[in-house]
Amino acid sequence: MSIMSLRLPKSMYSQVKETAKEEGISMNQFITLAIAEKLATLNTVDYLEIRAKRGSREKLLAVLEKAPDIEPEAYDKL
Repeated sequence: MSIMSLRLPKSMYSQVKETAKEEGISMNQFITLAIAEKLATLNTVDYLEIRAKRGSREKLLAVLEKAPDIEPEAYDKL
C-alpha cells in the first residue's frame, strides 16, 4: 500500500465523513471506492471507444437483418 496525503475543502470533508459513517465504512474506504469507481468509468469509456472503432453500420444492419420480424412479448412493450 501507498500513503497519500489529501487536502479537501471543509465542506467536502464533512460530507465524506458523514456519508462514510452512514455507509458504515471508514473515510479511507469511502475515498478508495470513489477513486475505483471513477477509474472504472474512465476505463469503460476507453474500452467502448476502442470497440466502436471495430464496428460498422453495415455489420450492425447485417445482424439486425437476421432478427425475426415479430411483435415483442407484452412485458417487453413500452
